[in-house]
Amino acid sequence: MSLSLSMAAFALAASISPGPVNIVALGSGARHGLRASLGHAAGATLGFCLLLVLVGLGLHELLLRWPLLGRLLHGGGVAFLLYMAWKLASDDGALHSDGQQRAPSAWHGAAMQWLSPKAWLAAVAGIGAYTGGEQPLLWLFTWIYAPICFVSVASWAWAGSVIRQYLGEPRRMRLFNRGLAVLLVASAVYLIV
Repeated sequence: MSLSLSMAAFALAASISPGPVNIVALGSGARHGLRASLGHAAGATLGFCLLLVLVGLGLHELLLRWPLLGRLLHGGGVAFLLYMAWKLASDDGALHSDGQQRAPSAWHGAAMQWLSPKAWLAAVAGIGAYTGGEQPLLWLFTWIYAPICFVSVASWAWAGSVIRQYLGEPRRMRLFNRGLAVLLVASAVYLIV
């Protein structure tokens, strides 16, 4: 039981802390509301759980053997963060009710996890700390992690939906989006330096 609680505490700390996936969830909640942002949260959860399982089954070893693949993932992650920052910074700030803009999809959430260095660090650290190479522990860790990850990412989307009422004016939404864009650029710069 204490191992399960420790796994849950790790999952919560890693999932609820700020990172690119949560920043996008916050922006999506503010722009599209909680319900429309839950697809992003579900995709991010499934994407991370798949990453966790594959790291537990040896994917990390493959990346150590083929460093070019790891560098390509790293470069793709930085490029994706910069792309998301550009999308936020160039947004017009209007809350469209006609569905012109869509909330980030489940695929988008899953891809963000695979390109997020924070997700890779959490997966490698969690596997190293809790599974010891034992598959039953890998599956236990994944089953514990999944609902915690979903609730954590959804909490960021909920927080965005709560502040949405203060961002109804396009100028405020633009400022908010640009602030989030700066955070994503800062994350990308941190990865480059």
